[in-house]
Parts: sequence; C-alpha cells; structure tokens
Amino acid sequence: MSAATTRTPDERTLRRWRRYLADERAEASVYRDLAARREGEEREILLALAEAEGRHEQHWLELLGEQVGKPLRVDLRTRLLGWLARTFGSVFVLALVQSAESRSPYAHDPDATAQMAADEQIHEEVVRALAERGRNRLSGTFRAAVFGANDGLVSNLSLVLGVGASGVSTHVILLTGIAGLLAGALSMGAGEFVSVHSQRELLAASTPNPQVGSILPDLDLDANELALVYRSRGMAESEAQQRADRVLSNATPETAPIPTTAGDDHEALGTGLSAALSSFCFFASGAIVPVIPYLFGLGGVTAVVVSAVLVGIALLGTGAVTGLLSGSSPWKRAVRQLAIGYGAAAVTYLLGLLFGTTGL
Repeated sequence: MSAATTRTPDERTLRRWRRYLADERAEASVYRDLAARREGEEREILLALAEAEGRHEQHWLELLGEQVGKPLRVDLRTRLLGWLARTFGSVFVLALVQSAESRSPYAHDPDATAQMAADEQIHEEVVRALAERGRNRLSGTFRAAVFGANDGLVSNLSLVLGVGASGVSTHVILLTGIAGLLAGALSMGAGEFVSVHSQRELLAASTPNPQVGSILPDLDLDANELALVYRSRGMAESEAQQRADRVLSNATPETAPIPTTAGDDHEALGTGLSAALSSFCFFASGAIVPVIPYLFGLGGVTAVVVSAVLVGIALLGTGAVTGLLSGSSPWKRAVRQLAIGYGAAAVTYLLGLLFGTTGL
C-alpha cells in the first residue's frame, strides 16, 4: 500500500474504492464484449484496453485487501453500455465509452496513482480513434440520413403550424404539409446528389494524372522538373529534389510519381445516388411526422399539440444520435435540437397568427 494510503480507511473511503473496483471490472467487461464483435487490429486494441482496466482493478483490490466486501452493482449507465456492447458492438457504444473515459476521477483522487490517471486519458484517445473509424464508415449516407430527417421535422412542423395558425381549414393544412414533404424531400435529394458529385469532381481534379509515369524516362535528368511537381504538392525544396532524383534514377513507363489518397476521400463521401436516396427518404420520414395528426382527422389545438409532441420526441432522438456520434453528451444535444426546432416552429406559428388576424 502506498504512502498516501497507509492510513486506516474509513467507511466512506472503502465505499469509494469498492465503487472504483466495480467500475473497472465493468469497463473491462465492456471492452471484452466489444472485442468479441471485432476482428484483427481493432480486436487486439480492445483486448489490450481490457487488460489495462484489469491492472487498475488490481490496484483497488490491493488497497481493499480483506475489506473488499461483496461485489457492488455497477451503475445503470455502465450496465447499459455492457448490454449495448454485447448486442450491437457499434460506433455508438464506442462514442459512449469515449465519453465515460473522459469523466475519470483519478486525476483528482489521492488514492489513484498518476499512472492510472494517465492511462485513463490515453484510453479516451484510443477509443476516440476507434470511434472515428466507425464515424468515417458512417459518413456520407448516414450524415444525409440524420440531417435529412431533422430538416424534415423542423421545416414541415414550421410550415404546418404557420399555415394552421392563419385559420385555414384542416384540409388545406394537410395538403400544405404533403406538398412541403414532397418539395423538401425532392430538393434535399437533388441537392445531396449535386453536392456529392461536385465534391467527387473536385477530388478528381486534384488527383495526379496516372499517365504521367509513362513520360518519366524522357525527362531531362539535369533539369529534373519533376521536383517542381513535388514542391507544388507541399514538399520542401531539398526533399522534393531528393525524391525526384530517386524516382528518375529508377524511372520506367509504369512508374507512378505522385501517390494519392483520393480514393479514400471518395469512399468517405459515399455515392451520389445513395446519398440522394437517403436524403429523400429521411427528409420524408421526418416531414411526415407533423402531418400525422391531420392524416387521422384531428384539427385545431389538438392537432397542433399532437404534432408538436411527436416532432419533439423525434427531435430528441436525432439530437441524441448526433451527440453519440460526436462523443459529446447525447442529452445536451437532444435538448439543443429540441429548442432549435421548437424555436423555428414558434416563429412561424406566431407569424401565421399575425397574418390570420390581419387578413393578409
């Protein structure tokens, strides 16, 4: 036992140590469950993290000694993480684990070693990198899906409430909502298609010409203008000259002088068609929610309240998802999303009331 912990621990200290012990065991179990659903390098990394948590567990076992007591029940959040890891093993779980690692109390606890506190910070960075891999795999189509749904929720709720507040009939509100759904979904799909294709064209324009390799043997070895190509790509003058000399000394018609990673960027963007279809479908799925009460024949204040509640639940969901993917608190993102959506709807509702009152 270290000098900082030679004192006889009181009951409060023992409870804290037991809580840390339970948390370390639970976190190690989460990493093992995640590893069971991975292969190759990711599996090895997760198992190494579980092993590190095992070392922390041993620290608290040594401090507790014979006073370890019965195993404590871990908190609800950690149990939920374990269940998600065993069931899904997805990027969402890694994002939650990243958030959990960032809240480690070891840096301010005198009974935890400096090495343990440093370990927890490194664990956060390791999990952040693993989660980033998953986020990159989800980019493109998934990005269009989440934000398309959110746009559909907010824009059509604003449209429906604004038109409804002006005093028009339920039939007109329903037609307006459906028209807004189709117009917005088509616009989002077309915009996403153009956006992805434009980005791909920009990447293609920046990709080196593969046919350049065939002319390398004909370049003047003394002038060596190939060095200018490397310098234009960001290399220092001396480094560019050395690399150009190496390439020309071994030049063949099949030589590729300028490596590129543009293919990875293309993959991250996703395909234009998939992004467009995703935007269309998810905008429509979001935009239909405010219209649901009118489809079932509701009207007046009842329809407004039901529509707002349904959209509010959906906004909380999309906000929580974006929060999970970004590694931040899903609750804060959910509440922020809700506030923004309701704020936009409130403005259009008040404008609708104003136009209805003035007869505009």
